[in-house]
Amino acid sequence: MSDSDARNVPGGTLTPPGYLTRVVHHDLRNALAASAAVVVEGPRGCGKTWTSKHFARSEVLFEQDPSARLASSVVPQTVLEGAAPRLLDEWQLAPDVWPHVRAACDAQPGLSGRFILTGSATPPDDLTRHSGAGRISRVRMRPMSLLESGHSTGEVSLNGLLSGAACAASPSGVDVEGIADITCRGGWPRLLEQDAATAQRALRDYLSEVCRVEVSAVDGVRRDSEGVHRLIMSLARNVSTAASVNKLAAEAGSGGGLHRTTVGSYLSALQRLFVLEDLFHWRTHLRSRATLTTKAKRHFVDPSLAAAVLRATPGRLLGDLPAFGFMFESLVVRDLRIYAQANDAVVSHYRDSDHLEADAIVEAGDGRWMAVEVKLGSAHGIDDAAKALLRLAAKVDTDRVGPPSKLVVITASGYSYDRPDGVAVVSVSALAP
Repeated sequence: MSDSDARNVPGGTLTPPGYLTRVVHHDLRNALAASAAVVVEGPRGCGKTWTSKHFARSEVLFEQDPSARLASSVVPQTVLEGAAPRLLDEWQLAPDVWPHVRAACDAQPGLSGRFILTGSATPPDDLTRHSGAGRISRVRMRPMSLLESGHSTGEVSLNGLLSGAACAASPSGVDVEGIADITCRGGWPRLLEQDAATAQRALRDYLSEVCRVEVSAVDGVRRDSEGVHRLIMSLARNVSTAASVNKLAAEAGSGGGLHRTTVGSYLSALQRLFVLEDLFHWRTHLRSRATLTTKAKRHFVDPSLAAAVLRATPGRLLGDLPAFGFMFESLVVRDLRIYAQANDAVVSHYRDSDHLEADAIVEAGDGRWMAVEVKLGSAHGIDDAAKALLRLAAKVDTDRVGPPSKLVVITASGYSYDRPDGVAVVSVSALAP
């Protein structure tokens, strides 16, 4: 395909009508400036193609164009010809293009921003392990945060919290009932205008396809679709907890538990499809003799997947606040990950042998860190969370990792403010990068 064949629009982009700006723009722009090719990875339906179109000047859509897939296996160089950046959408369906993309990047090492590759699955490691430093970058995308979907005012920035800034914001207008609805619909761009019931039907269909086809197609290993579905149900019941493989295996069994090796294989496939995104523990130093636990907490890439598979409607969540609390924690973790990525930060969790916990630790590349507890919003719950955060701050060896920039309780609604004890209370619908 030549430059003249590429579908270009004014401004040199293929931006679709109605496109909403995404937080990941900053990362993608920087990656294109620094590398010859960028791989945009994330779950199907999170907006990778539209976001990549926003930056691209020509495209090949492998999922929609069988002839392009055929060409990639016969004359792969031809699908690389077009105005740069050239979008190669769902490239894992045409894996023969990878070495040719790499070769094209090597041929002109000083030229950046040539290709954008999107993928809804991580291909086998032996295909991409020779990417080469500085040649191909990777950018992670997730479903929309509340800021991106228009449900956050953005008055409280994560960067400000990491810098210790004062916190103050009025209620956004999104109440607990609204958060329950958002939790069930999720941050999927195509489902934003749908009601919760319609969105959940679409998400169940998506998970059914994951179980039936994609977990086996991702690496060519045949897996039992019913067993995968039972595991997803078990994961949904254990969202935001550190459920062990043994526990998941026992709960996912039918007339007997699944073998832990089988569960491990299923989990790996779901992670490669970006359905799951576990939250790993914070590696830090303590003043006390307590030891850190190392179990990851179980999270879907979006809490709506857990809600959909459990058929947890907004009304059911509001009627079961403990279950809603776990789902809400997963929603907050999703948004923190999106905002943290924009600040060169990572998100983990804290739990020690004294059972002291923090739902999230946000740690920037320059060493700044903050601890977060997630509460739906009762005054008693906020007080308990603040006390736990203060205990954690006293326990961490600040001589080695520095004091926390902020201790934060994230709630579902209401005002955002600094308490007299220094702990900030922040509504999730006021957060921004």
